[in-house]
Amino acid sequence: MPKTVEKEPTEPKEPKNFESAMTELDTLVEKMEAGQLPLEESLASYQRGTALLRYCEKVLAEAEQRIQILAPTPDGAGTLKDFEQ
Repeated sequence: MPKTVEKEPTEPKEPKNFESAMTELDTLVEKMEAGQLPLEESLASYQRGTALLRYCEKVLAEAEQRIQILAPTPDGAGTLKDFEQ
């Protein structure tokens, strides 16, 4: 009798960008809201959605930091200033 080889759980890969993360998150939410996923798949989707949400929050926080620019002060120390449009 051949032995069954169990697969090790693989870590979900990080999305390639913010937009793909949002698209995947939207798809997961739609499937979960439809209520037609089995319990295990619902739990896995919830976990993936949480990871995607964290990724999106991280990207947005980094974007906010990049918008701030270093503005010189009279004493030469500099201060962070919001980007002006």
